Parts: sequence; C-alpha cells; structure tokens
Amino acid sequence: MLGAPSAPSAALHAQPEDPTLERSFRGHKDAVTSVAFNSNLKQLISGSLDGTVMVWNFKPQLRAFRFAGHTAAVYSVAFSPTHGLIASGSKDRSVRLWQPTVEGRSTVLKAHTGTVRCVHFSADGRLLATASDDKTVKLWSLPGQRFVATLAGHSNWVRSAQVSPDSRLVVSAGDDRCVRVFDLASRKVIRCYEDPTGGSISSVAFHPDGTALASCCADASIKIWDMRSDALLQHYRAHTGAVTGAAFHPSGNFLLTSSLDTTLKIWDLREGQLFYTLHGHEGATSGVAFSPGGDYFASAGADEQVMVWRTNFDRQLADLPAASGLPAASDQAAPASDRARPPLQQRNDQQQRPAESSGSHNDPPGALRGGAAEAPGGKRPPSAAAPAARGQQIRAGGAAPPPSTAAVAAAADPGAYAAGRYTEAGPEEEEEQEEAWGDQPPPQAPASRAAPQQQQQRDALAPALAEILAKLDRISTAMEGLNRRVAATEERVARIEGGGGA
Repeated sequence: MLGAPSAPSAALHAQPEDPTLERSFRGHKDAVTSVAFNSNLKQLISGSLDGTVMVWNFKPQLRAFRFAGHTAAVYSVAFSPTHGLIASGSKDRSVRLWQPTVEGRSTVLKAHTGTVRCVHFSADGRLLATASDDKTVKLWSLPGQRFVATLAGHSNWVRSAQVSPDSRLVVSAGDDRCVRVFDLASRKVIRCYEDPTGGSISSVAFHPDGTALASCCADASIKIWDMRSDALLQHYRAHTGAVTGAAFHPSGNFLLTSSLDTTLKIWDLREGQLFYTLHGHEGATSGVAFSPGGDYFASAGADEQVMVWRTNFDRQLADLPAASGLPAASDQAAPASDRARPPLQQRNDQQQRPAESSGSHNDPPGALRGGAAEAPGGKRPPSAAAPAARGQQIRAGGAAPPPSTAAVAAAADPGAYAAGRYTEAGPEEEEEQEEAWGDQPPPQAPASRAAPQQQQQRDALAPALAEILAKLDRISTAMEGLNRRVAATEERVARIEGGGGA
C-alpha cells in the first residue's frame, strides 16, 4: 500500500547497487515499440514498426523467434500470465494471439475500426483489454478468445489501457487528455482525471496495490493519482521530451519511465524524487517493463534494440514494505530533481563516469553487453559485472551518442511536440516519426446523439464478424505453416543433393 515517507531504517543506510545493462537484443528492422516479460522469466517479447513480434530466449543456445502476420506496424505486445499466449496490437486494426512456439500460430481478433495502440492481460489471464484509435477499449475473454464488451467514453484516440491488479477495473487514456477508470461489473466510467494542460496521454499504469495510477504525458510530465481520494499525489517534470511509457516496480516503491529524449528514468516514489537516469539507447525510448519479480527491466528503442537491465538497487530498497501514502502533490510543484534531498539520495547530484561496453553494437541476439563501469583513475573494477559508479547518469556502451535533431528540439522546446512528432521535421523524418509515435489525432468532434445506438449495433455485429475473420485467419495460418514446411523440406533436399547431409 502506498504511504507517506517514513524515517530511514537500517536497511536504507546500505548503499544499493546501480542498475547494469545485461543484454542487448537486435533483430528488428525498425523501431521497437513495446516489450514484455514472460512470467517464467525465460523469454522476452517485443513488437516493432517492422510489423513483427520477436520472442527472445534468455538461454544463449536457444534462438529467437520472429512472428510475422500483421500487415502494418505493431504498437503493443503482452504476455499472458497464465495461458502462455502472446497478444499483439497493430496499425492494421487487428489483435493477434500467438502461441510462443516455432510454428508461430496465431488467432486474429478483429473488432476495432482503428489502429490498436495497446493490449493488456488481467493478472489472472482471463481477460484481455485492447485500446484503439476508434476511441474505445474492448474486452475479450480467455482462453476462448470471445468478444465481451466495448468500453466507450473517450472523445479521441485511446493510446493506453490496463486492467487493475484485482481485475475489477480498467483504466484508459489517450488524446482527449482524460484518464478514465471503468468498473468492469457495470462497464461504466466511475472516475475521470482530466488534465487539460498536459497534452495527450501516452501511457497509464496501475500501482501494484491498485490504489493509485500513473499517467505519462506528451508535455514530458508524469502524474500519479490517488484513487481513494481522487487527488493528484505527485507531479514530475520528468523528461525533456514526451514520456512514452511507464512501469511500476512490483514492490510499488519505484516507477520506471521512457521518453523521446532517449533516456530511461527511475523514480523513488517513497522519497518523491528522481533516483537514476540511464543512457543506453541511441534514439528515443518507446516502452519499458519490469520482470514479474522486479529483478530485471527491459527497454525498447527507436535504435531497433531491446535492452535488458539488472535492477540491483531493489535488493536493499524494494523489499522494504511500501508505506501507506505518497507525498502530496504540493510537495512536487518543482521538478523532482530540484528538491532538497537527504544525504542518502545524493546519487543523482554526483558526477558519473561512462560505463564501458563489453560487446559491440553488432552483437547477435542474446549476446552480453557491458554493464561494467570504469573505476576512478581509469582502472577497471575487479569484476566485469560490477555496477557503474553512482551518480546522476548511468551510461551503457561508452559515451552517449550525439542527440538527434528531435531530441535537441524537445530539450529546447518540449511544447513543440504534438503527439510525439516534432513540427519542424523534414518530410522523410516527419513521416518516420509519425509512424513511430502516432499520427496527429483527428480534431475532437461533438458527440452525436445517435452514437450510443450505433455503438450498440456495432457491438452486436462484432462477435459474428470476429468469428468469420478468425476462421479466415486460421485458414491463412494453416497455409503459412504448410508453406514453411514445404520450404524446410526443399532446403533439406537441396542439402542432401549438395552432399551436405540431412
């Protein structure tokens, strides 16, 4: 349960280790948009603008799987905690449920009439929530893949949705600048947190205890809302570019965020301040996720990389019981990094030596990447796995690359971004940014009186349409599988004829 900052305990006086980069996966051919861990911690999945879903195995001897089925960019991926299914949402307006096997069989769920921006499984794996540019959130029951309901209420694109830890609520947000909380029993909006000045909301997340939620905005801010008092608890001017994703540590004591400014940031929610700034990606970071136990976290980048980091600091701090409240919003009027801090929290005010990489940027998927730091005096620490020196910035792979034009522009004028797109980009760059971070949303139109009736009619037809499309997709999947088997057979025959053996 969230709580007010308490007096430092003996455990807090133990200096935590810094996060270290463990692995860097390469395989996508375009920007990576989303990452998620398997609950068994044996696999990691990612989605990309190249239209594919990659399944990365943590065992070096196991190769990665590439699932191709979507006809356009994949914006979101999720791993079912119980059924072993992978969900992906795409610009082609479909949701696919994949079996994480070599065959890559999938079932298509089609009910949305716009780009699917987000997919999320409930904690018990029995419900899938999908958010779309059609201004709705749709619910699907599992394992039967049956359409359940449409949650309507937004007046513009819905970019993010998440089921609460107790599977009783769904939170969603998007370009109408409103965070809406739906009750699943009544399917009605029971709370609405409006932020008319914050810009479009790219991501929302429930706190692990279900009593608070975080929202990330295009104006580079993060807001944390208390659902018990309906009050704004914390407000961080977090990044110099739009915030693209957020994830709570399972302990509830930390929040991890990604941004167009290329950095990852970890926030100490008990102290109400910035904990770490991480550098590793060579472009915008577009999504983050913690492993189920919180020992690792992953980040997705526009540099086509998926990075896996070891948390480290949670060994001393994250295991502390979460307190019963957070510092009030009034305490956060200034940027968190500008607030006075106790001696223990000076890590972000000290100078940081860049970390050296133990692998090149061309390492194959699964290769280890450097997380070791250079010790004072230019000497390497005794262990290659030693953490980076404490300080404001932790870098992976040597000195940070020159910032992109968009990143520089964001730092100079964060307000110049509209839904993640810099307004002065050239034609080619502008097209790429629109593809990566979402097109400019349509203007909000006044609600029509006939809209509820039309929505009911669409909902009535959606199950039949979804069933027809699912049958067609099964036929298509069977044909794809047959083609792969034929290709594999032809390859074996060619090797035998060439004297290479079977």
